[in-house]
Amino acid sequence: MKKILLGVTGSIAAYKACELVRLFVKAGDEVQVVMTKAATEFVTPLTFRTLSKNPVYVDQFAPPVSWKPEHISLAEAPDLVVVCPATANIIAKIRYGLADDLLSATLLATKAPIVVCPVMNTGMWENPVTQENIAALKARGIKIIEPTIGELACGVSGKGRMPEAEEVFNAINS
Repeated sequence: MKKILLGVTGSIAAYKACELVRLFVKAGDEVQVVMTKAATEFVTPLTFRTLSKNPVYVDQFAPPVSWKPEHISLAEAPDLVVVCPATANIIAKIRYGLADDLLSATLLATKAPIVVCPVMNTGMWENPVTQENIAALKARGIKIIEPTIGELACGVSGKGRMPEAEEVFNAINS
């Protein structure tokens, strides 16, 4: 059994993260979910709480469950941190060490291995800034699960689509 912290960011692909939680739980893993506020516009915390059977964390300034600040207790607990879907915004925050919300602060504080699954519009994915950010994360040892090619929510077809949850699960466990 692994302790997994799943970071979910504001993307239409957030619904696929629900299936990813289900796969982790089915495999016997313990899953803790941290969502950005933008992610809650796509999937509710209640959905992740029901699937993970654990509280879901969104607000950096909510009263902590324990005496430790939430981002520290969340950062110290997992064996693995997975950010899926990962927007261009969270990728840039990870690269530059920004910590302006609960998820980015937790990512900055953790010593656990990190896996990032980028999901975004093709133009955003191909942008040199995004590619530099991805290269920097790879250089730090962060595993990147590449987006796939397909039709995106915006109607464009190209690279930027989140792989199916089972593919992400298999890539994490390979």
